[in-house]
Amino acid sequence: MSDSNIHRYSVKLGNSDLVIETGRLAEQAGGAVTVTEGDTMVFATATMSKHAREGIDFFPLSVDFEEKMYAAGRIPGSFFRREGRPSEQAILNSRVIDRPLRPLFPKNMRNEVQVILTAFSHDQEHHVDMLGMIAASTALMISNIPWEGPVAGVRIGFVDGELVVNPTISEMENSILDLRIAGTADSINMVECGATEVDEETMLRALALGHQTIQPVIELQKKIKAEIGKEKSEFISADLSETLVAEVAEKTRSQVRQIIMEQTDRDDRNTAMDALRDTLTSEYEARNAEIADATEQVKLGDVREAFAQVIKEEVRRRIVEDGVRPDGRDYITIRPLSADVGLIPRVHGSGLFKRGQTQVLTIATLGTPRDSQMLDGLSPEDTKRYLHHYNFPPFSTGEAYPLRGPKRREIGHGALAETALRNMIPPEDRFPYTIRLVSEVMSSNGSTSMASVCGSTLALMDAGVPIERPVAGIAMGLIKEGDKVAVLTDIQGMEDHLGDMDFKVAGTANGITALQMDIKIKGVSDEIMRRALAQAKDARLQILEVMKGAIAEPRAELGDYAPRIVTIKIDPEKIGAVIGPGGKIIRSIQERTGSKIDIEEDGTVFVACADGPSAALAVEEIKALTEDAEIGRIYTGRVTRIESYGAFVEFLPGREGMVHISQLADYRVESVESEVKLGDEIMVMVTDVDDGGKVRLSRQAVLEGWTAEEARSRDRGGSRGGGGRDRGGNRGGGGRDRGGNRGGGGRDRGGRR
Repeated sequence: MSDSNIHRYSVKLGNSDLVIETGRLAEQAGGAVTVTEGDTMVFATATMSKHAREGIDFFPLSVDFEEKMYAAGRIPGSFFRREGRPSEQAILNSRVIDRPLRPLFPKNMRNEVQVILTAFSHDQEHHVDMLGMIAASTALMISNIPWEGPVAGVRIGFVDGELVVNPTISEMENSILDLRIAGTADSINMVECGATEVDEETMLRALALGHQTIQPVIELQKKIKAEIGKEKSEFISADLSETLVAEVAEKTRSQVRQIIMEQTDRDDRNTAMDALRDTLTSEYEARNAEIADATEQVKLGDVREAFAQVIKEEVRRRIVEDGVRPDGRDYITIRPLSADVGLIPRVHGSGLFKRGQTQVLTIATLGTPRDSQMLDGLSPEDTKRYLHHYNFPPFSTGEAYPLRGPKRREIGHGALAETALRNMIPPEDRFPYTIRLVSEVMSSNGSTSMASVCGSTLALMDAGVPIERPVAGIAMGLIKEGDKVAVLTDIQGMEDHLGDMDFKVAGTANGITALQMDIKIKGVSDEIMRRALAQAKDARLQILEVMKGAIAEPRAELGDYAPRIVTIKIDPEKIGAVIGPGGKIIRSIQERTGSKIDIEEDGTVFVACADGPSAALAVEEIKALTEDAEIGRIYTGRVTRIESYGAFVEFLPGREGMVHISQLADYRVESVESEVKLGDEIMVMVTDVDDGGKVRLSRQAVLEGWTAEEARSRDRGGSRGGGGRDRGGNRGGGGRDRGGNRGGGGRDRGGRR
């Protein structure tokens, strides 16, 4: 390929240089670029189909982030050794890139658009998600696809009291803020954030800094488009006939308005609207039957869409002009709240949270460290001990359809609730459990993700997990008609569907722990953001009070069915002694005690059992395998070998010492065999450990009750003749022999030296 086809540009983002290159790869794609920061490179393509998909009433955009393990020099861990279904992180990256792109496409466009992002290289320092967003935007800008961009994204951290632009992965380890924002030249249109109780003012400063930071990247994309961008193609529009829209509005507007004003109950309102829509479509169906030429007939789908447009206009009008929402609330009132815990038997913890018609039941399960999730992705993180899963079954909305596993939306909602609680979960060294939360949506009418946060907090406290503080969440909405703006607290389903913003905020009484914002219009002002955060804080505090009424703090004890985990530390060099050849020793301990044992590389040992005594027994055996011989300490050991000069005793697992014949009793011993036999268990005291690790033991010391200091001073020679009285009451060995003569340290049995 000629170098003249390759174009390279660079721009500063924080302290890093971004390099954007196009023209080298994928020349048949609509647009293709690579964006590089450090040694992390993301490749993006954007392509549009020439024809519209038939029979759809939505814009078919797909954004897919592909994690290639070669990017980090790894081979996939699956059986087939190739990439399979997207990881959770890849799905979340796809979603975070999709969200700022989607609002900027023509709303009536029906050509399929596909954006594919591939991580070519990952240096384990620079994040791929915001690079991918910039790459996707640039690919769309230079392509033939109609799009009202550009957008750019950046991450903002907060380290040592200062906001940090575009921090690296290692810098983020010390950050209490992980804010990702995307926006246009005029405003922010996407926010995704996790935090450790960051206050609203700091959050607003971070948002403003992020929007300011992305401006040079946006300007560079405009420049690239002007220099090498393709001419935008015509697209197939799905515009409704203006005549039909006006006709449907004239037929139904007054009735729609009356239903909205009179029916504040969702089910009653939906029933009335369905009846009106059926009457309308029946009228057009009858009219079509009288028209022979099918091309002149009105599509019933267009009639229904025109009717939906009337509903949207009337709901929005009543909110911004009358200040009344579909269910009769004002802008800041929260729907009725309730909270409960301990509803499910045998599980480790459960919490039920209800807000209006939204109801979520969360179950908490505690596991051992081996239950943690192994991650097979590009991130440096390879395990995960806190998991949150979210399920949205069809009955929650009164529907029936096949269950096919979690969709991207469910993955995203679970991740948001997980983020909201992550920084309140106690660290592993204080609470050594793997924690899994499963939020089951029982009923849905707006913001089940934030209800999941509340239900999960209740379940964690019910399980006895010592979280730092309770967390609650609320969803905010926006209706903007010209200069009239309504910021809505606790939006329900209709307001989410017909509104301009979905703004979710979770946090404690002290500050924000998670924030997510999606904008359906081109952006929102700083003032709207400020109002939304203020209203969200007020609502959050109200919800926390209701939750406090159900359970004020984590239970002091774990549930009856939760495992008990004891944590001890051993010398990392002695891990092998605990595991044994082929895992023989650790398996034996687990089988005898009914425990689960996990050992970390740093020597941390987690012992999990159903009851305390079993755990204590397992811990005792592990300590015995790893502890050093301590002078003056008494052990019960087993005789493993007998020699003429003494007996060898295994006093710790795999650790032997020698009891000299002179130390076998508190009297003079004629032979070792006369005192002990192979396999006998005897109590011995450690009296000396030499530099080579050889251990000297004494049974006499136990019988006479020596102290540790006496053990050190009285057994230096190792050949005393008993150190106490013989069977006749005379001193033996360090005293007298059986004949009454001095054994001396000593004389032989005949009294001779």
